[in-house]
Amino acid sequence: MSGVATLPATGARWRLALGTGLLCALGLLVVVALLSLRIGSVGIATRDAIDALFNYDPNSYNQTVVRSLRLPRTIIGLGVGSALAVAGAMMQATTRNPLADPSILGVNSGAAFAIVNAIFFFGLTHPYQYVWFAFLGAGIASALVYSIASAGRGGATPVKLALAGAVVTALLGSWITALLLLDEQTLDTVRFWLAGSIAGRPIEVFWMVLPFMATGLVGGLLLARQLNVMNLGEDTARALGMHTGRLRLVSALLVVLMTGAAVSAAGPIGFVGLAVPHIVRVFTGPDYRWILAYCIVVGPLLLLSADIAGRVITRPAELQVGIVTAMCGAPFLIAIARQRRVASL
Repeated sequence: MSGVATLPATGARWRLALGTGLLCALGLLVVVALLSLRIGSVGIATRDAIDALFNYDPNSYNQTVVRSLRLPRTIIGLGVGSALAVAGAMMQATTRNPLADPSILGVNSGAAFAIVNAIFFFGLTHPYQYVWFAFLGAGIASALVYSIASAGRGGATPVKLALAGAVVTALLGSWITALLLLDEQTLDTVRFWLAGSIAGRPIEVFWMVLPFMATGLVGGLLLARQLNVMNLGEDTARALGMHTGRLRLVSALLVVLMTGAAVSAAGPIGFVGLAVPHIVRVFTGPDYRWILAYCIVVGPLLLLSADIAGRVITRPAELQVGIVTAMCGAPFLIAIARQRRVASL
């Protein structure tokens, strides 16, 4: 009897530990967000940063900097970080590929490709104009990568998906480069955006893409239990009555929504969707109910930390956050790819 009685207690303690960890991560995110408001080419005191939020004085230069420049930057970073992290976790769950990530599997490149074409051919210059192109490009690139990887024996294995994503990314990247070389105006419009940056974006950009991000995040949380079943294997999931094809389709649509919105707002930022789910699993284990909840917090924590690092490394100039995440994410990708279990999936 005592052994039976300890199981629920152990589960309760584990849930309490995970809940406490999530609250600690949320508290750390608040600290990092405050640092994002303070750190930059102009140092802002903590008091000025807090007053800019709750007791704004338009005559204060420091508070105006916080309100007009750093607050929109921080808010957009929160949304983009959550969207990319959850999108990466869902892609890894549905494809059972530990290398899955919107940037590696060509989703980011597809969205960027569509946006650059929209700017080049139609002269669009604002996110609310080309956000629909981002969704279209992300969806087409996802379908193309999966179709290429599914050809031949074995179906869409993790290695074939990664290779197909690399091929599609290289192809779309070449086309983007050609368009930018042909039109200097397009280059001026998108060069900082293509590097991946949350700086200089008006807050209206966030409100425009928020419904798509929120839909993806809420939808992902609602699918968490089914992702757990999918994680047991295709045959097991089907034996339990799950429509795996339908789950993959819904998950893909949610990933396209989140990735398209994130790329529209901040450009193609890589490796957040790859690294965060792996970091989170160290603490949560394989339960996607907790993985996705942690991703919502840890994603923006990583992205804002990288953005702050970009401000400090080259001060008084700034390094785009997409460059910082790529510099940090490349070694992380190599470490994951070297694991024997990745090659055997």
